[in-house]
Amino acid sequence: MSVLFQLSVMWVILIIAFIVIEALTFGLASIWFALGSLAALILSLLGFGFVIQLIAFLVVSIILLFFTRPIAKKYLKIGTEKTNIDSLIGKVGVVVKRIERHKVGQVKVEGQIWSAKNIDNDTIYVDSQVEVLRIEGVKVIVKIVD
Repeated sequence: MSVLFQLSVMWVILIIAFIVIEALTFGLASIWFALGSLAALILSLLGFGFVIQLIAFLVVSIILLFFTRPIAKKYLKIGTEKTNIDSLIGKVGVVVKRIERHKVGQVKVEGQIWSAKNIDNDTIYVDSQVEVLRIEGVKVIVKIVD
């Protein structure tokens, strides 16, 4: 077996290993090394030596890792764990304890009572309808429904 063939086999094994690791973790960490291994495999098949292959593997992997991973994480939402609380955003609730300026009141949303602050800092009275804009800790930030 020639050295170039052995190197090609090694790069194929690395590609498979990195893809399997990525499939098991979904962390967008090892896929970039799989692509770096693919670049090295192509150079191996073209007859380039191991040092050139290794440099290509490192350069391609690092460039992809640092420049495309943040973009991929942003659009694929990798590492973001959604909770049921996120489903409250946009829901309408009813004020059960007056929300005064710079003070916390309470609203009932989806059958649960939440501490609430008004985004506009105006007073919102009991039985007013409010929309949940966001969640900060254990408080919902609301605005009155027009």
